[in-house]
Amino acid sequence: MEAVVATTKPVNSPHRKYPMERTRNIGIAAHIDAGKTTTTERILFYTGLIHKMGDVDDGNTVTDWMEQERERGITITSAAITCYWTQKEEGLQKLFQGLPHRVNIIDTPGHVDFTAEVERSMRVLDGAVAVFCGVAGVQPQSETVWRQATKYKVPRIAFINKMDRTGANFENAINEMRKKLGAYAYAVAVPIGREDYLKGIIDVVNQKAIYYDDTDELGMRYSITEIPEDLKLAAEMALEELIEAVSNKDDTIAELVIEGKPIEPLVLKSAIRRLTCKLEFVPVIGGSAFKKKGVQPLVDAVIDYLPSPLDVPPAMGVDPNDPERQVEVPSSDNAKFCSLAFKLWSDPFVGKLVFFRVYSGQLNKGDTIYNPRTGKRERVSRVMMIQADKRIELDRIFAGDIAALIGLKNITTGDTLCDESFEVTLERPTFPEPVISMAIEPKTKQDREKMSVGLQRLSEEDPTFRCFTNEDTGQLIIAGMGELHLEIIRDRLFREFKVEASAGAPQIAYRETITKPAEGEGKFIRQSGGRGQYGHAIIRIEPNGRGKGIEIENKVVGGTIPKEYIPPVIDGIKEALSGGVLAGYPMVDIKVRIIEGSFHEVDSSELAFKMAGIFALKDAVKQAHPILLEPIMKVEATTPDEYQGDLLGDLNRRRGRIHAIEAKNQATVLMAEVPLAELFGYATAIRSLSKGRASYSMEPAHFDVVPHSILETLLDAAKPKAARSQ
Repeated sequence: MEAVVATTKPVNSPHRKYPMERTRNIGIAAHIDAGKTTTTERILFYTGLIHKMGDVDDGNTVTDWMEQERERGITITSAAITCYWTQKEEGLQKLFQGLPHRVNIIDTPGHVDFTAEVERSMRVLDGAVAVFCGVAGVQPQSETVWRQATKYKVPRIAFINKMDRTGANFENAINEMRKKLGAYAYAVAVPIGREDYLKGIIDVVNQKAIYYDDTDELGMRYSITEIPEDLKLAAEMALEELIEAVSNKDDTIAELVIEGKPIEPLVLKSAIRRLTCKLEFVPVIGGSAFKKKGVQPLVDAVIDYLPSPLDVPPAMGVDPNDPERQVEVPSSDNAKFCSLAFKLWSDPFVGKLVFFRVYSGQLNKGDTIYNPRTGKRERVSRVMMIQADKRIELDRIFAGDIAALIGLKNITTGDTLCDESFEVTLERPTFPEPVISMAIEPKTKQDREKMSVGLQRLSEEDPTFRCFTNEDTGQLIIAGMGELHLEIIRDRLFREFKVEASAGAPQIAYRETITKPAEGEGKFIRQSGGRGQYGHAIIRIEPNGRGKGIEIENKVVGGTIPKEYIPPVIDGIKEALSGGVLAGYPMVDIKVRIIEGSFHEVDSSELAFKMAGIFALKDAVKQAHPILLEPIMKVEATTPDEYQGDLLGDLNRRRGRIHAIEAKNQATVLMAEVPLAELFGYATAIRSLSKGRASYSMEPAHFDVVPHSILETLLDAAKPKAARSQ
């Protein structure tokens, strides 16, 4: 594949206040309730952006600004905010000249229903702080966000939070990171004490102890001292382990170790930074955001070890006019402008906000930008820096910045916005398909008009939310990632768009597929006195690998179907695949080959061949033993030992398959795979079975075959639907 490289020097514009070397674009990501928002709140306080710390329980944090977030105590939408940090430690001042660093932070949700927010944030970030609970360690959603960061090659540092909680274990959490995530993780800051005796942390690299003043409720007063005698051995062993781990990957440190020379802290930090930026190392810091211990060293670690926009490889895109031609997008203010729109948001005051990350060049208010997907140019009227729910007007933004535009039309998540003379399409973030749907009905005619506007805006914002009309019943259907997701959508319709609506019971997004190869023939012949209709196609279908999707190939030879009629046949096949023959659900994982057919010189038409494609697909599927698939969820339930039997029995009744039972910190963790259809109301059930002491989390795992006993009931309910789709 041919690559085009554009190089421009220098990289920093003389107009920018904070050079790219001193810019960090980071995300805070973790399992639900690991402490992401609290950690972000503490960072904002210590960097001076806010003057009073909020708490999730009080509903007054900066990044959880939506009413629904504050009521529920969870993060629903990723919030962007910018703060500034000056390192106080002498060695670090030498490394970065003692100047403030600009840190753009995105606080992401931990709930699986809002995984799209994490996905699109990871796509545009240069680094991430993965927060883990010191008690629970690596949890299911921890693994999901870790995989998302790996997918987009995002360097990470880890913060083992909640070290003040009963049962917290720093070493166990690191071991779980290595075992479950495959992370090359080693401590650079170790907690001093744990649970009620958490006093501070040991800076392993500099071999210093940081003690916090317990009389200071804000966590501002701390002292950096020599390591006490009783901790010296542990600190030296931690440093020895760290140096050994780094020397296994970095030649500079390996040479010093072999030659027996001392390793200066600055040299070790530089090596850790190199490895972290190359995704070969994960520095780990311990502390407690809630108790305000270890947050300042965490921000230092962000500056020390996570990359600036210059430390990551340049973004790569493709030429929209020649997809085989790769284009490099250099991280430079003086290159041509290129950015990625990663999020849309409806603001009640300014209208549609387009969040975007600038990869190269600079953008001034009044400039014209180009969208290669639509081929349209638009003038930029307003540029804003986002501070959670506040907006700050800007005249100019630079490479490496994350900002928002107002007033752009026909933009979707993942669009590239660039200079018209530098046409390039950057990789779009990918999103999972919805797994649950429900019918929604407006209460009045006025509500119907407002609801259509609201649903359109919400579907533009959220790539995992769909709304469509069921052709068979005429009902308006909304689909999303879970019960909570759809509940939030309904709540936003009511609060933001003043729509009153009633909703039906949630429906499962079943899928259909086939189990054996088959051939099918479709003929569409109509004679009505004048010119008739004639289309004829023969296809062969076979199962595709699970998760590989639909593949349609044209294998017609000898012109038995003219080239101009192949696309209509493919359109017909796609239309038939959208409503299967078994129960009318979309079909997945099928390979289709168009192998033969015939045509009439006068009567053949595109419509006739489209109908032939539909009939051929239906005919083939009937002979290919179609089956129904249902979404399976990975469930992890944590319960006190005395309720283990009750929860196991309940999971078995829900057709759950138990994979593992682990003892962890005076509790039992049950890991199972359960059909989504059986999990409605599980939150209430698990609370009642355990008297409110158990908790659970779930995430989509895969689709699996519906058992025969369940299938009969489903097919009976779907018969009218399937009959109408024939």
